[in-house]
Amino acid sequence: MKFILTDTHTHLYASEFDQDRKQVIQKAIDAGVSRFFIPSIDSSYTSKMYDLEGQFPDNVFLMMGLHPTYVKENYLNELAHVEAELKKKKFYAIGEIGIDLFWDKTFLKQQQHAFKHQIQLAKKYNLGINIHCRDAFEEVFEVLESEKEDTLFGIFHCFTGNLEQAHQAISLGMKLGIGGVSTFKNGKIDQFLNQIDLKHIVLETDSPYLAPVPFRGKRNESSYTLLIANKMAQIYNVSVAEIAVITTENSKAIFGI
Repeated sequence: MKFILTDTHTHLYASEFDQDRKQVIQKAIDAGVSRFFIPSIDSSYTSKMYDLEGQFPDNVFLMMGLHPTYVKENYLNELAHVEAELKKKKFYAIGEIGIDLFWDKTFLKQQQHAFKHQIQLAKKYNLGINIHCRDAFEEVFEVLESEKEDTLFGIFHCFTGNLEQAHQAISLGMKLGIGGVSTFKNGKIDQFLNQIDLKHIVLETDSPYLAPVPFRGKRNESSYTLLIANKMAQIYNVSVAEIAVITTENSKAIFGI
C-alpha cells in the first residue's frame, strides 16, 4: 500500500468488536488505514481505551473527553475525571465533546457547560477538540463563537450540515470530519463538498456506527475509511492516493502526530 489513510474517529474499544478486535484492526492496516484516533465517551470506557493503546501503540492515539449524550446528573464528576486523566498522560485531542439534542433535551444547560468547560481545557493543554453535534448546530455554534480565538481548533466530527454551516465551522478553526454519510443517497453533503477546499477535510468512520454504502446498516469498521476515500476521490475528481495524503496531513495538523 503506497499511501497512509487516517481514521480520525473510531470507537475500536466498543463491545461490537469484542469477538474480533485484532482482526478488524489488522484488516484496516492491510487496507492502508494505519492511524486510528479514539474518542472518549465517559469514565467507564477509559480502561478499555488504555488497553487498546497498549496493544497497538504505533497505531492508536487517544482523545479524552465527556460525550454530550453521557452528560447526566453526575456530569461534574465526569468532567473531574477528564481533568484528572489529562494531568496523567498524553492525549491528542479533547473529544468527543459537544451538544446532542436528538435523544434528550433534559440536560441542555449541563451539556452547554460541559462543552464550554472542555473547550477551555483544550486551550489550557494546547489540544484540538473533536465536536459531536446532533440536532444542535445553533447551540454548538453559539458556544464555539463564545470561545472563538486563534487557540481554538479541531474537527467537526460527522459533519452533516449545509455549505453555510461548513464555512462557519471552518471559520472557527475546524476541519470537517467526513464519513459514511457522504456515501448515502440522502446524505446531501456530497452535493457541495467539492466547494470546500480539501485542506479542510479529514476522514473518519465513527465505527461501529454509520457504515458507508454498501455496508449501510451493518457494523462499521476502520477499514471502510478506504471506501470514504474512494467517495472523496469521486467528489473532488482526484486520485485516492491524493485524498489519503492530503487528509492525513490535515489530521496531523489537528492531532500533532
